[in-house]
Amino acid sequence: MQPLNLPPFEANIKKQNGMVKILDILRQKFVVLTPEEWVRQHFVHFLIEQKGYSKTLMANEVAVTLNGMSRRCDTVVYRQEGMKPLMIVEYKRPDVEITQRVFEQICRYNMVLEVEWLVVSNGLKHYCCQVDIKNGGYAFMKDIPSYGEIL
Repeated sequence: MQPLNLPPFEANIKKQNGMVKILDILRQKFVVLTPEEWVRQHFVHFLIEQKGYSKTLMANEVAVTLNGMSRRCDTVVYRQEGMKPLMIVEYKRPDVEITQRVFEQICRYNMVLEVEWLVVSNGLKHYCCQVDIKNGGYAFMKDIPSYGEIL
């Protein structure tokens, strides 16, 4: 897999039924290792190991219903109090450019979850913005904040 602009981690990878799989530490199961999954696992480890996020307050592939259609948020980070959603993270393969369309996708998910933080990463570039849900604005951050900074 392609090197990413994220710290390396010790990936638990195996071959099963002719497919290469990686352990998803949040779902506690092996999943097919796609380029997007490579980004997801790196980013999740980055949040936990470098930014102080708790894996017990994170979930991958969170189902949301949007306009009667079932969708899945790549990663959702929760607030400890009441397990209220706090951040949505959307991943793309490294060869996918982060465009306005990607932000529109994560904003649609946020119409349901109403979180204060949105993050998009293709493993090479990472964008984070703080959303002012009440007034409809947002501000891009220079860095991905630590868990303590988003509370």
